[in-house]
Amino acid sequence: MRVLHTLQTNGTLIDDEWAKFFKQNNYLVGVSVDGPRDMHEAFRVTKGGEGSFDDVIRGWKCLQKHKVDANILCTIHAANADHPLKVYRFFRDELKAEYIQLIPIVERATAETIALANFGWGGRKGTDRPLYRQAGGLVTDRTVEAEKFGKFLIAIFDEWVKRDVGKVFVTTFDVALGSWPGQHNSCIVSPTCGGALAMEHNGDVYSCDHHVEPEYLLGNVRETPLGDLVRSDKQRRFGQAKYDTLPAYCRKCPVLFACYGECPRNRFIKTPTGEDGLNYLCEGYKAFFLHIDRPMRIMADLVRKGRYADEIMRLIPASPGEAADRNVKAELSSKRNRRLAPVRQQGGKQACLTNR
Repeated sequence: MRVLHTLQTNGTLIDDEWAKFFKQNNYLVGVSVDGPRDMHEAFRVTKGGEGSFDDVIRGWKCLQKHKVDANILCTIHAANADHPLKVYRFFRDELKAEYIQLIPIVERATAETIALANFGWGGRKGTDRPLYRQAGGLVTDRTVEAEKFGKFLIAIFDEWVKRDVGKVFVTTFDVALGSWPGQHNSCIVSPTCGGALAMEHNGDVYSCDHHVEPEYLLGNVRETPLGDLVRSDKQRRFGQAKYDTLPAYCRKCPVLFACYGECPRNRFIKTPTGEDGLNYLCEGYKAFFLHIDRPMRIMADLVRKGRYADEIMRLIPASPGEAADRNVKAELSSKRNRRLAPVRQQGGKQACLTNR
């Protein structure tokens, strides 16, 4: 049996000793960074309310120093959604990141919890802040707006497809590329789900790491073999429900094949006709998938013919400055071309596509 070690961390405590350990044991490490200092520290602060940016970047540099397999996980939220290129270029040009995950923040709340939830989630004894649950039709102030989420992805994609294909791997784009020829590389865009279970420290196993709540408890590995829990009828029903509960609006959508309603945890708004179950991010995802249709078709066709997806950069018009940059990096790019590879999972979340 081959065991893959992955870790998702805020990076604040990573030092040389930890980095050496990760390298020696072939860890894939994801570091949570939300962009330049002002955007990162909008929500990522210490318990004392101090900024964490310097500690995070120090940890990231330790990983780079020891050549640890690492990627960036960036959450898209109210504080950085208006600055897609600033965020992307910071990762690419300043942090020299080659693998980037972009995860939208959608925090649900009820009318009873929204006021407290906007101050942050709690659940610990001695606090009056609510424990987060996938419930309610309202969203917190931190949540990214659906339209802005779509524009965020589009802006980064338009730069990436002209100059960075094969050099910078953005999970959302890699997963989307797989969807065009029917290769679904992530649970959130697959017709069904149920393969990303979560196990707590006490052995409790839940249907999904986004649903660690009582109604999604499958059992405990101290009492039932893990394989039996994974193959249980309850888990099968959970995975199949992703498709079965799609509203008619989604089933008629021209980009259903690229989305399949995305993650069920975000399906809490109504369709234009009043049907329940539309994804909160639908407007953004639909705009993004429609926008990238032509370049995705081109790249999918290239891969299908045994060629490389980065050949598209010679087919998409570029500005004079971008064209000059391409020429300078042409030789390096040819050495680093990679074919489409399966997406690796990290910490229960989709992780950057890699073929190392």
